Amino acid sequence: MNLRTRALVLRSVDFGESDRILHLLLPDSGRQSVIAKGARRSMKRFAGNLDYFNLLDVQIAQRRSTVMARLDQASLVRSWAPLRVSAARFALGCYLLEMLGRLAPEGGARTETRRLFELTLTAFDVIAARDPDARLRTLLELRLLEALGLRPELSRCVRCSRTSEDPTVGFCIAEGGPVCVGCQDSVRDELIKVHLGTLRALDRSLRFSPDQLDRLALGRSTLEEAGTLLARFRHFHVGLELKSEPFLDRALGTGGGAQKPI
Repeated sequence: MNLRTRALVLRSVDFGESDRILHLLLPDSGRQSVIAKGARRSMKRFAGNLDYFNLLDVQIAQRRSTVMARLDQASLVRSWAPLRVSAARFALGCYLLEMLGRLAPEGGARTETRRLFELTLTAFDVIAARDPDARLRTLLELRLLEALGLRPELSRCVRCSRTSEDPTVGFCIAEGGPVCVGCQDSVRDELIKVHLGTLRALDRSLRFSPDQLDRLALGRSTLEEAGTLLARFRHFHVGLELKSEPFLDRALGTGGGAQKPI
């Protein structure tokens, strides 16, 4: 069975003497691994298009479930060249791709995978149009977590659904949200201290599209706390530090400290 579709390259690994294994993001089925035979020596079939930040039109030969699908053709539809000429843009783009490579579903629901695919294209547009900073990183990361179905709860207690007016709250990474004072005794996992204003700022940010970033007010201390919180949350779901994370921290001049447990 042959599949013709659009695709983005999430990861590329050399295999054998001339082949390449690719992890692709497809709009209708999420993440898929394929093998591109002779990709490292043949310019005729792939023309050097199998690179990050390229939107591709691909033809995939899908075989038995126990055999990796084969990439037969890949033509370039669009390229986001600005992401390759700036260290900060390249770092943020690679960071998002690595998150998708770790967390994007294989064979997810079509409406969800299409939303994820379109969000990635939009993220590339935004990164290409402006110099990235901590605010853009925070907004895009939160948007991506939301599209992946992993958005943390930001407004209500994850145990009783009550809202809190305390200036600081305990956030349970394992349960994915804040825990009010009345429910904290029943939580066995570590709670980390976070300001209620930070959670509200993150919640408000989801009402903005990435191209409305200039309308979003986030102070330095809020961004630092939000960045640390999202890092802890992401590490919990991924299970390890992303390879692109230190590079991105250096490129943006960020890198928060650990939050103190309650």
